[in-house]
Amino acid sequence: MTQVIVLPHIELCPDGAVIDARQGESLCQNLLENGIAIEHACEMSCACTTCHVIVREGFADLDPSDEVEDDLLDKAWGLEPNSRLSCQVIVNTALLVIEIPRYSINMTKEGHR
Repeated sequence: MTQVIVLPHIELCPDGAVIDARQGESLCQNLLENGIAIEHACEMSCACTTCHVIVREGFADLDPSDEVEDDLLDKAWGLEPNSRLSCQVIVNTALLVIEIPRYSINMTKEGHR
């Protein structure tokens, strides 16, 4: 198991959280399995930006993002150089400290096309 520290988020985990994440599984799936209801409008198919996270620690230890993820991230609210889509981050052995942005853009729910 790999430790993931989730920084406080006003709605999803006001006190923050420390979870034991399963290696080889996506960060998004691990968050959901541990009671952190991160939005994932595309059901983790890398087709939206609702599961956007900012990796505050452990970013360099992750497999790099691909072109599809990078293109989607360009549309994410609050994009930072160490932003990732949690559905595309596969947990490995490295400790991760993540921040879930306060807002996400859900094109379907918000009426965009």
